Amino acid sequence: FRADAQGRRIDPRAMMRSAARTGGAFILPKFRSAREVHPPLVVLADISGSMSQYTRIFLHFLHALTEKRRRVHAFVFGTRLTNLTRQMRHRDPDEALAECSAAVKDWSGGTRIGDTLAELNRLWSRRVLGQGAVVLLITDGLERDDVTGLSQEMERLHKSCRRLIWLNPLLRFDGFEARARGVKAMLPHVDEFRAVHNLDALTDLCTSLDRRPAASVDPRRWLRTGGRRAA
Repeated sequence: FRADAQGRRIDPRAMMRSAARTGGAFILPKFRSAREVHPPLVVLADISGSMSQYTRIFLHFLHALTEKRRRVHAFVFGTRLTNLTRQMRHRDPDEALAECSAAVKDWSGGTRIGDTLAELNRLWSRRVLGQGAVVLLITDGLERDDVTGLSQEMERLHKSCRRLIWLNPLLRFDGFEARARGVKAMLPHVDEFRAVHNLDALTDLCTSLDRRPAASVDPRRWLRTGGRRAA
C-alpha cells in the first residue's frame, strides 16, 4: 500500500505515528490505497544465425524495457546462455550494445534451445523467476538437437513463472504452420504465442504485459488446428 489522502482504507500505523508526534493529543485519520507493482520481467532472446536479422532490434527493445521497468533480467543465447542484465543498465544504448557485443561469444551461430533453458532453470530460476515473474522467450523455435529435453525444460520454465510469452518472428508469414519439431515441443507450455517482427508487434506486446491476454494469442489455436493458423 501507499499513503493516499483520497484512499478508502484506514492506515492505522500512519495514524499512530502521527499521534506519537503530538504525544497522543490528536489522532487524525490517515488513509492508504493499493500500490501497483510490476512483476519481474525475464527476457530470453535467441541470437543464433536464423535470428540474426532481428538481433539488433531485440537488443534495443531490451534496453528500452530496462529503462522503463525496475526489475528486468536480460539473457541472450545461441549455443550458450549469456546474462546481459548489467550491460543493459547503461543509459546510453550505443554503450550498452557495445558492452553486449564484447560479452557475447556466440553471435549468429547455432541454436541449442533445450540446453539453454536447462541452464537457465538450473542456475538462474531461483534468482530471477520469483515473485510472479513474466518470461519473454524470443526465438523461432528451430531446435537442432533432440526435442525431448526441450519439452521437459519448457514445462519446468512454465511452472516457475506467472506467464510465459513466446515471441516468434516467423508468425509474420501468413502461411506459417507449427510443423517444426521444436515448435511443436514448445507450444503446449506457453501462455501466449505472438509475432515480434516489427515495432507494431512490440508495441502491442508492451501494452498487453499488464493486462489479460487476448484470445488471438492463445497457443491452443495452433494446437487445435494441427499446426495451421486458425481462421
